[in-house]
Amino acid sequence: MPTYIEGIIILTCINSIAAMGVSLLTGFTGIFTLGNAAYMAIGAYTTAILTMKHNLHWLPSVILGGLLAMAIAYLIGIPTLKLMGDYFAIASIGLGETVRLIIENWEPVTRGARGFPGIDSFTTLPVALTFFIILTWITFNLIKSNYGRAFKACRDDYLAASLLGFNTAKYRILSLSISALYCGIAGGLFAGFMTFLQPTMFDLQKSTELTAVVVFGGLGSLSGTILGTTIITLIIELFRPISQYRMLIYGAALVLVMIFRPEGLMGEKEILSLIRGMGRRGEHGRPT
Repeated sequence: MPTYIEGIIILTCINSIAAMGVSLLTGFTGIFTLGNAAYMAIGAYTTAILTMKHNLHWLPSVILGGLLAMAIAYLIGIPTLKLMGDYFAIASIGLGETVRLIIENWEPVTRGARGFPGIDSFTTLPVALTFFIILTWITFNLIKSNYGRAFKACRDDYLAASLLGFNTAKYRILSLSISALYCGIAGGLFAGFMTFLQPTMFDLQKSTELTAVVVFGGLGSLSGTILGTTIITLIIELFRPISQYRMLIYGAALVLVMIFRPEGLMGEKEILSLIRGMGRRGEHGRPT
């Protein structure tokens, strides 16, 4: 396989893992966020520091990076998730900028704005695909479980879910923590793919891109999130030679979807359910 195509597939897998985390929080739990790039940064820099400065194997480094992002999200979620609606989104922007500025100014550890070079190139195609398949399987099972139904109840009507006996605060914090875990793991894999990190890689634009992908694919659809991530990644990468028009094409694609399909590409449906529905319609349409 050509190296360029292999790189696009790896990047699509990494972006899909991060987008699944955002989808769980925004699409299935109804918490709008613009700070998930911060958790990617935590996972990426933790992985880089553990592998380069402490000679730890990349696999536990990636997992520890995800767990650290999860722990920080849990601690931050306890006070901030008391905020509702746009207020939490504003708080998440502040979190993202805070993490970026800490990384930029903590030069003895992160090398600051100069960047963190020389990271081992461990994110190969089999590694990225393995993480993507495992985490996708876990996410599909999670949203079909009692936890997934509780997340959707928090999204559909927070007050009604509370009155019905759901511990909505617990489920909202759990959703944020799992979302951060996914973004942290994606950040660790991103570090092993790029082999170089800079704080500007995890700015507000990256968080906005992750949220836009989830809206593009369909809020409440994991298949839509993966499909949307694939399309947006391809648009950004394939049009890289005409970089001055690349973001214009990216923006036009988002606008067209919002005009002609405001619920997103997949709405709240999954690809498997659509295939089963087409199969049932085909069986009913057969002559007896």
